[in-house]
Amino acid sequence: MNAAIAMETPDTSSSRPSLKSVVLTPPRNIAVDAYRGLVMLLMMGEVMEFAKVARAYPDSLFWHILAYNQTHVEWAGMGLHDMIQPSFTFLVGVALPYSIHSRVRKGQSFAKQLVHTLWRSVLLIALGIFLRSLNRTQTNFTFEDTLTQIGMGYTFAFLLAHCKPKWQWAAFAAILFGYWLAWALYPAPGPSFDYTAVGVPADWHNYFTGFASHWNKNSNLGQAVDVWFLNLLPRASRFVFNGGGYLTLSFIPTLGTILLGLFAGEWFRAAAPKIPIKRFLIAGTLLAAAGLLLHFTGICPIVKRIWTPGWTLFSGGVCFFFLAAFSWIIDVKQYRRWAFPLLVVGMNSIAAYLLVHLWQDFLVNNLHIHLGYKIFEVFGPGLEPLMLGIAVMLIYWAILYWMYHRRIFLRI
Repeated sequence: MNAAIAMETPDTSSSRPSLKSVVLTPPRNIAVDAYRGLVMLLMMGEVMEFAKVARAYPDSLFWHILAYNQTHVEWAGMGLHDMIQPSFTFLVGVALPYSIHSRVRKGQSFAKQLVHTLWRSVLLIALGIFLRSLNRTQTNFTFEDTLTQIGMGYTFAFLLAHCKPKWQWAAFAAILFGYWLAWALYPAPGPSFDYTAVGVPADWHNYFTGFASHWNKNSNLGQAVDVWFLNLLPRASRFVFNGGGYLTLSFIPTLGTILLGLFAGEWFRAAAPKIPIKRFLIAGTLLAAAGLLLHFTGICPIVKRIWTPGWTLFSGGVCFFFLAAFSWIIDVKQYRRWAFPLLVVGMNSIAAYLLVHLWQDFLVNNLHIHLGYKIFEVFGPGLEPLMLGIAVMLIYWAILYWMYHRRIFLRI
C-alpha cells in the first residue's frame, strides 16, 4: 500500500516509469517494492482457492502444501499466508524514515507532519471499517483487520520515529513486556470454562494448558476488552465473540512489528549506499529464536490471530529474512529484471488492495457470464478454481500495469 504500507519509500517516480527507469534509478528501494509486491500477490492469490483444488486431489501432497500455505493456521504456528499482515505492517515501519526525511526536506514542520499522520491514521481505520462493512445492512465497527490495526498504531510509530534509537528499543521492549504481563495477570480459563459459548468448536484441538492457557481462543484479556468496547458501538446484535479469535487489542503488539520495520528502514538509510544484509540476518535470527523460545517454554505461544508478543518476535524475524533475501538478490547480486511484475503491484498496493475487496466478485461473475464455466474446466473440474483464479489474477495485474504505465498511483 503506497501510503499505508509503502508510505514514501524513496520516490523515483519523477521520470516515466519504464522498466529501465524503475530498475536503474538508484534512489528507489527496489527490494522493498518487490517484497511489497510479493505480499500483495499472496493476498490477491486467494482467488485461486488452492484449498478447493486440494480437496479435489486428496492424495496430492503438492496441492495440500499449497493449500496449507494459502490459509491461516487455526491457532498456534505459521503458514506463508500468515505472513501477509506482518509483512504489511513491517513495511510500514521500513518506509517511515523515508517518509519523514522526505517531508523534512520539503520544509514541513513537525506539527504539519503530525497532522498529516493523524489524518492518515484516521483514514486507514475508516477505510478498513468501510471494506468490512460491504454487503451489510449497517456499519460493521470492527478493528482487527490489517488497515485498522495499522491505522491505530501508525501515529504512535511516527512519534517514536523522532526519538533516539535507545528510546525506540526501550519502547519496543516495554510494549511487548507490558502487553504480555497484562495477559498473564488476567485470569486464565478454568477447567469448567464453556468454550462453546464463545464460538470455539466442540472438537477444537488447539487448547493450551498450564500457564500458556492465558492465550487460549476467546477466553483471554483481548476477548474481554472487545466484549466491552465493541458493544459501545452501534451493532445489529450484541458482540459475543469473533469467530476467528481476532482482537482489537492486537494493535498494541502490532505497533511492535511497525517498530521492527522502523529499525530496518533506519538501518537502510544509515548504511546507504551499502545494504545491511548481515544486520538484517542477525536481527532475524535473534528475533525468531526469541519467539521460538517463548513458545516452546510456554511463556508466550506464537499465535498470529491474537498477535502475541511471541508472534511479534517470530514473525518480525521472518520479515527480516524476507527483506534480507530480496535485498541480496536485487541490490547485491543486481538481479532486478525478474522483479518487474512484483514492482507493478508493489508500487500501487492501495489499488491492489481495493481491487481484491471491491472487484473480485464482479470479475468472477462476469467471467462466468461471458465465458461460461466449461472453459475453466479445460484441465479437469478439479482445477477449475485454479484456472478461474489465474484469469482473475491476470486481470488484476493488467489493471495495475495500466495504472503503472500511466503513472497513476493511489496514495493516502
